[in-house]
Amino acid sequence: MKNIKKTQVTYPFLEKPVLVFERECGHKIVFAYKKGGLINISSWVKTGSINENDINNGISHFLEHLMFKGTSKHKAGEFDKILESRGAIVNAATWKDYTFYYVTIPKGSDDRNFNDTLNLHADMMLDPIVPAEEIGEPFDLNNPNITTKRERHVVIEEIKMRKDQPWTKVYNNTNRHLYKSHPYKRDVIGNEQIISTVTREEVLNYYKKHYTPNNITTIIVGELEPEVILPMVCEEFDFKGRENYQNIQHEIDFQNENITYIEDYSKINTGFLMFGYLGAKAIDIKTSTILEMICLILGQGQSSRLYQTLIEKVDDPIFNIVSSDYYHFKDGGNVFINANFKPEQKEQAINLIKEELNKICTEEITDSELKKAKKKLKSSFAENSETVSDIAETIGFYMTVCENLECVEEYTNIIDTITKEDIQTVAQKYINPNNATISVLLPEAYKN
Repeated sequence: MKNIKKTQVTYPFLEKPVLVFERECGHKIVFAYKKGGLINISSWVKTGSINENDINNGISHFLEHLMFKGTSKHKAGEFDKILESRGAIVNAATWKDYTFYYVTIPKGSDDRNFNDTLNLHADMMLDPIVPAEEIGEPFDLNNPNITTKRERHVVIEEIKMRKDQPWTKVYNNTNRHLYKSHPYKRDVIGNEQIISTVTREEVLNYYKKHYTPNNITTIIVGELEPEVILPMVCEEFDFKGRENYQNIQHEIDFQNENITYIEDYSKINTGFLMFGYLGAKAIDIKTSTILEMICLILGQGQSSRLYQTLIEKVDDPIFNIVSSDYYHFKDGGNVFINANFKPEQKEQAINLIKEELNKICTEEITDSELKKAKKKLKSSFAENSETVSDIAETIGFYMTVCENLECVEEYTNIIDTITKEDIQTVAQKYINPNNATISVLLPEAYKN
C-alpha cells in the first residue's frame, strides 16, 4: 500500500469523482461509484494485434481464450461455474490496442460476491497455466488428423466463419491497404496457419511479456467504498516482483496520396463497398470527436446525408445500405464509409459516395446538423454512464487507448467548442475523396 499515487477525475454524469490509484509497480486501479445492485470488475491489458507480427498474428486473441482454462488454484471451467451460479456475466474481448476481461455480478446483501469475484478475477489474470490439453496439439492444416479437438480448433472455426462474411472480407481488404507497415493492418483474430501451429511455450512467453503491472488497469464500478476495498485489490493483485514491459512505439502511416482501389469476388448476390481513411490519434480528443461527428452527419441513422440522398429521396436507389463509422485507435483512428449496392452499378455507386464526401469537404454543414451531432454525442456518453458495464468499458478505453482518464473531464466541453468551420477543416484533411482506400466485393459472375 506504500507509494500509491492518487488522482481524482470529474466524470460527466456520475455523482462522485472517479479515483485513479497508480501503484509503485505500475499497476493502475480505478474506482467509479455507481449506485445499484450490480458491480463490475474488469482488467484491461495494453496488448492486442498492435503487439503482433507476421509470425504470431492472432496470439492475443488466442491467449484471451486460454486465460479461462484454469490456474494453479482453479481448474478449467471452475471460474465460470462459480460466478455464473451467482448470476454473473463473464466475458472478454480482444481488439487492436487492448484485451480486457470482465465480470458483472449482483452486489448481494454482503461482500461475499465482491470478495470472491475479485479473488477469482485476480487469480485468472496473474496465474493462467494455459494447460497443453486445453490448447490442443499443433497440427498440419493440410492433414488435420487430430482426434482431440481443443481451443485452437475453436479459434480456427471462428476464423473460417469470418471468411464467409462479406462485410468482414471487405473490411479486411480495406484495412490491409490502409497501412504500409503498422501492425493495425493485421486481422485481430489471426490466421489458421499460425493458430494451428503456435506452441504453448510461445503463448506463455507472450503472456509473460505483455501482462505486466504497468500494462494492466483494473477497474471496479459499483456501490462500493474505494478506500475500504483498495487494500484488498492490492493484496489480490500481487505481481510478486514481475518485471514491467514497455510496449514498442509505432509510427503511424501517412494518408494515401492517391486512391487505392481493391476489387475482390465472392459467392454473393449484391455488391459491398468500403471507403477507408486514416484518422487522428485517440489522445487528440477534439479531432477524434470531430471525425466522429462527421460520421454521424454523413451516415448514421435514417436522417443522415448518405441515407437521405442515396436511398430515401431516390425513386430507384442503387444502394440497399449506406453508413459511416469512426473507430478510435491509439496510433490513429479510421473513418469508414460502408455500402451494399446493386453490383451492375458499381461505378455509379463509387462516384455517388465521392460526391457526398466532396460536399462535406467543400461546403459548410448546417446549424441543424451541427446541433444534432453534438446532442447525439452527449446523449451517447450519458447513456454509457447508466450501467456499471458501460462505465467500466468507457474508463478502460480512456485508460488504455488514450492512456489518460483526465481528458474525459473536458469531453462535453470540447463538444461545445466545435464549430462548422472545424468540421470542414478536419474533413478536408482526413476524408478527401481523391485519396481514399476503396475496397469492393462483387459476385463471382463479375470476375471477368
